[in-house]
Amino acid sequence: MAQQHRQRLLAVVEPVVTQGGYDLEDLTVTRVGRRHLVRIAVDSDHGVDLDAAAELSRGISTALDTAEAGGEELIAGEYELEVGSPGVSRPLTLPRHWRRNRTRLVKVRIAGREVTGRVVSTDDAGVTLDVDVDGDRQTHAYGELGPGRVQIELKRLAELPDPDDEEIDDEDDEEGEDGE
Repeated sequence: MAQQHRQRLLAVVEPVVTQGGYDLEDLTVTRVGRRHLVRIAVDSDHGVDLDAAAELSRGISTALDTAEAGGEELIAGEYELEVGSPGVSRPLTLPRHWRRNRTRLVKVRIAGREVTGRVVSTDDAGVTLDVDVDGDRQTHAYGELGPGRVQIELKRLAELPDPDDEEIDDEDDEEGEDGE
């Protein structure tokens, strides 16, 4: 029965997400006290910003309300809706996941061994990883790869420009409050 409810919920939510230009990555419904928490994870090649998540949330909420007004009970009782992106903890399992993480360091199980490397490129057939500092590149078909995990790289933060080094145009701020 729970699977049947989930399928009906997916049938209402997925078209809204797809029409917005996003991929539905995950949909979970959990009980939190007397309410349900409906969590929807979406993604796209351009990421998901807060404004997009808010807009999708409004669209999904409207679609759910419309379906329930038509007599279809999708979620028993009250619910809270959360729409966001899956984040770096999501396992890389589909070609689009690998493509969206090009240039990132990942850890993946290949042929029984764990490999860490940077995603150099992806195509319809597989992934090319740079697995060492000497530029040793390995290409693997998607079927050979276990779920990949993005590795957090604190050193990459050092590559970002230091906000204290940027020139700040304080010309307007230096004028007195009376516009001198």
